[in-house]
Amino acid sequence: MIGGAPSALARTRNSAYLEAMSRPISASNMVPAKPFRSGVASIIVWSAAAIGVLAVAAAAMLWLHYGTAVFFEMIATGIAACF
Repeated sequence: MIGGAPSALARTRNSAYLEAMSRPISASNMVPAKPFRSGVASIIVWSAAAIGVLAVAAAAMLWLHYGTAVFFEMIATGIAACF
């Protein structure tokens, strides 16, 4: 409340809850994370990179073949067709 007296964030009748929440977390209760298989992650990263390179190369080829005006018209027409 603005301008009023500060109020308590928690009531005193929940002291057991507050005590449990204030204790630090011990590492013995945590489950260790499994290591990521680097082969799967590598395949995903390389595939995404290859798709990106192919998209940029295709855009460059369209630009060179059709010129800037036609290229931008094709892009605008494609976006308009999606909506």
